[in-house]
Amino acid sequence: MTQEQAASPEVELEDFGMDAAAAELEAVRAERDEMRDKFMRVLAEAENSRKRAERDRKEAELYGSTRLARDLLPVHDNLSRALRVIPEESRAASSALIEGLELTLRELTNVMTRHGITTISPAIGDQFDPQLHQAMFEAPLPDTKAGQIIQVMTEGFLLHDRLLRPAQVGVSSTPG
Repeated sequence: MTQEQAASPEVELEDFGMDAAAAELEAVRAERDEMRDKFMRVLAEAENSRKRAERDRKEAELYGSTRLARDLLPVHDNLSRALRVIPEESRAASSALIEGLELTLRELTNVMTRHGITTISPAIGDQFDPQLHQAMFEAPLPDTKAGQIIQVMTEGFLLHDRLLRPAQVGVSSTPG
């Protein structure tokens, strides 16, 4: 071996085909890294899909009955109205009918509560909340401040944390 050959190790590597093997090894490593990256992305996408499906399932479980719940609200309203408009002088003669209406309304309310439906019952004098109330009219009323509820036409309802129907109210427009 000459001194020139000893000083140049590249010549020896080329002689044994080591450069080609090193290049091939580097290509395999790059391909491995690319496959690992693709695998991690697919794994993350699968996890995101699983979470999305779980969220959709929970949403369907909680809010899948929204249409039925909305359809029950007029029944609740009508039973409540029927009980409110019965004159005092007729109550004694119609006690069995009134008791039946009260029991029906109570059972309907219990069923609604079991299924996550809660009542929004604003009181006269409460402040108007556009998230929960629908202003049906505005009118100036002495001894009130603007934005105070002065009349409640119908109760509102929530299904869990979502608004099914806002409470329909009249609001004072008296300047404060």
